[in-house]
Amino acid sequence: QVQLVESGGGTVQAGGSLRLSCAASGRTFSLYAMGWFRQAPGKERDIVARIWLSGQTMHADSVKGRFSISRDTTKNTWYLQMNMVKPEDTALYYCGATEYGGMEYWGKGIQVTVSP
Repeated sequence: QVQLVESGGGTVQAGGSLRLSCAASGRTFSLYAMGWFRQAPGKERDIVARIWLSGQTMHADSVKGRFSISRDTTKNTWYLQMNMVKPEDTALYYCGATEYGGMEYWGKGIQVTVSP
């Protein structure tokens, strides 16, 4: 089992910055992909960014050039640096992880609100 805990959410003004953290515990050695997802009210959960064990990353088109995913393997933690945020970035943000074998794990989610 893997447990994920998000932190760093809150309210920020448009154009500002915020950094989300996701701390993993448990069978972290079994993880090969970690990421951030978000869900706005009335919408489906969408991927924001992902990072693999290899260090390769991907970012959704809507956040490219503004958000950046990174990780600290010594702390079993990954981050989402959010810059130049927009009101449309307002959502519940989840961290997720996938282990070899396909099992997926999710955090409980953390609210990010961007005020105009």
